[in-house]
Amino acid sequence: MNADLHLNAAAEPLTGARPRWSRADAQAIYDLPFNDLIFQAQTVHRENFDPNRVQLSRLLSIKTGGCPEDCGYCSQSSRHESGLKASKLMEVQRVLAEAKKARDAGATRYCMGAAWRSPKERDMDAVVAMIEGVKDLGMETCMTLGMLDLGQAQRLKEAGLDYYNHNIDTSERYYNEIITTRTFADRLDTLANVRDSGIKVCCGGIVGMGEEKADRVDMLVTLAYLPEHPDSVPINMLIPIEGTPLGDADPIEPIEFVRTIALARIMMPKSHVRLSAGRTAMSDEMQALCFFAGANSIFVGDTLLTAENPGEDKDTALFRRLGIQPMERGAE
Repeated sequence: MNADLHLNAAAEPLTGARPRWSRADAQAIYDLPFNDLIFQAQTVHRENFDPNRVQLSRLLSIKTGGCPEDCGYCSQSSRHESGLKASKLMEVQRVLAEAKKARDAGATRYCMGAAWRSPKERDMDAVVAMIEGVKDLGMETCMTLGMLDLGQAQRLKEAGLDYYNHNIDTSERYYNEIITTRTFADRLDTLANVRDSGIKVCCGGIVGMGEEKADRVDMLVTLAYLPEHPDSVPINMLIPIEGTPLGDADPIEPIEFVRTIALARIMMPKSHVRLSAGRTAMSDEMQALCFFAGANSIFVGDTLLTAENPGEDKDTALFRRLGIQPMERGAE
């Protein structure tokens, strides 16, 4: 099969020179011989980024548990017996103290997540204060608060929010197998509100939830078809959590995960592809392959919302072995 297939795959432009990927085109890329796929992904990566720089972000749960949604992978759902207790929204000053520590440790972007279906008006003042405070520390700001209407998105933009994370999670076909309390269209509506407000979009998904290979491809095709490619595309590997419907899910085969990273890089060449949840279950060699396939962003710190994450010492040691340096703000 032609190793340069991606150059011919998308004849019809969406905007400017952006290709229009068909599902068949994307599947053909995904199914390339592994060496051809990785070579192609690294070539695209080098055309758009320094291959030896990785963006460091920090993620803090500002309100944990008690979410009314039924996402089958999530320990924070009130519908699951994960043993996680619900907390109140963190105080602003505590959030800013954590952000300062993250900045001093090298993080350039600070992401704050709340286990809500959507934010309530009574919480918006505190959320705005968090955004303003993190901006004053010289960091980029990111929030994930559930669904947003246009007015809420505009208010977050006025506060200085740089990025909003709202994942589509999986393909439209498989979506109802994972979530029933929020539709796939609801997620796309929130992304449109974020985009229309002028906030940059962070959107990706989760693999290893029992989906088929075609679902992983379809998820990336959906992202590539958005009016603008997401600035960040987090690819999460499911962390099975006891008490959730996916607590016994079989893990995705590592090479299939790397293929997903590579396809994301090829289809969305200027996006940051974030190697997100699941890194504690990855060997150093698997992570190295992901970086070679085009991943250039990670979360640092011991936890991701409620899940474990490799410690900073381990990440530093891996970066040293691979010759990778943290991406500096302004080079992103």
